[in-house]
Amino acid sequence: MANPRGAPPLLHPRHRRLLRSPISRCACLLFAFAVLLLLSALRQVARVDFPRPDAPRQGSSEHLWASIGYGYNACITPTSRYKVPGKSDRYMTVRSNGGLNQMRTGICDMVAVARLVNATLVIPQLDKRSFWQDTSTFKDIFDQPHFIKALEGDVHVVDDLPESLQSAPRARKHFTSWSGASYYEEVKELWKNQKRLRCRCLYQALRFSDPIEDLGKKLVDRLRYRGKFIALHLRYEKDMLAFTGCTYGLSDSEANELTIMRERTSHWKLKDINSTEQRSEGNCPLTPNEVGIFLRAMGYPESTWIYLAAGEIYGGDKYISKLRAYFPNLVNKEILATKEELEKFNNHASQVAALDYIISVESDVFVPSHSGNMAKAVEGHRRFLGHRKTITLDRRGLVELFDLLEKGELMEGPQLSSLVTDMHKYRQGAPRKRYGSLPGSKGRARLRTEESFYENPLPECICLTGKH
Repeated sequence: MANPRGAPPLLHPRHRRLLRSPISRCACLLFAFAVLLLLSALRQVARVDFPRPDAPRQGSSEHLWASIGYGYNACITPTSRYKVPGKSDRYMTVRSNGGLNQMRTGICDMVAVARLVNATLVIPQLDKRSFWQDTSTFKDIFDQPHFIKALEGDVHVVDDLPESLQSAPRARKHFTSWSGASYYEEVKELWKNQKRLRCRCLYQALRFSDPIEDLGKKLVDRLRYRGKFIALHLRYEKDMLAFTGCTYGLSDSEANELTIMRERTSHWKLKDINSTEQRSEGNCPLTPNEVGIFLRAMGYPESTWIYLAAGEIYGGDKYISKLRAYFPNLVNKEILATKEELEKFNNHASQVAALDYIISVESDVFVPSHSGNMAKAVEGHRRFLGHRKTITLDRRGLVELFDLLEKGELMEGPQLSSLVTDMHKYRQGAPRKRYGSLPGSKGRARLRTEESFYENPLPECICLTGKH
């Protein structure tokens, strides 16, 4: 083809003569091949440093269950400068509040503090006055001897204060879940270099008590006997809906009941909530029906076994039947375990939650319908154990699709499936560094937008193989 008018020739005449030589042509081919090899190698390096899960392969079910760790593994061994703590005559007592996972993370934070101030940690006292009204002690939920033994190289732990100090005056410090920015600025330096200790505490030392571990493993085995399974953390309990102000799909009387509950709960500060705005902004848990639509769109077949890790679902079978219509093999601990096996855990919400936690961590796929302490704790634990598949929902994006379905502008089928799977291609638990706070956010907003350390302990407790 002739060159455009006025354009310079593609090759200088001298270069044309050189390329006529066989040796020159061979050299050029070798050079081009070397460039291709270099580009391929760089592309492989990029895949390791910035991993992205492969796109689902059509016609295969492997992608529904596969976890890809890209060579990232747990790395929590102390450095060579880390020393065994010396003897100390100072003691730290801890009162841990909240639900199971809030207590677990709080306890491990205090282990790190005890290490930094060289204090002997007294076995923490657990919250017995919160919403859960659980009278369980530390040893009822956790393996207390193992906890003490596992941490002996990090901090001294004792069962109780020496009798001579029982009535001694104590300096008090309240470590709270939500505080102003000044509080976090004050304490953040305390554990700046102690993140690996917090991981050793949470994932190794803080093991559940034998009765909980034994039954949890039995239930996992009973599920595995049926095949691969999903653990679904379905946050559709009455208190959750009342707290978030999410009433989509409920009757007027049900919505009114939740509003009354929120207004009467004094420690819930936000009272006036616009349910429609909450849902459109992605702040509401998916309904059981929406979860069914989502999992079917992701490609999970009707025969999939799903373990329901949740409390009492609001509305009971009226709403859960809509999920069961998509996935009949829907079970919970009450179905998997006998009445005799569960009897010892009756009226102990934290112990029951521990069973759900064990099954969720060990599941082939974990799907939380809403963020929360358990969802974050399970996701972090699964990342620590090799980035087991965890699908975090793009609730805001899904609501837009569900609204189109409701209007009849979109139908369930290949188009919806394509949209949903593409939306969640990079939300399936692959290795990535922990997200920081949103740009421009300040104070409490900055802290709340930052991803929790326990939700994703990379890079401090998870490393690329060979880079410890």
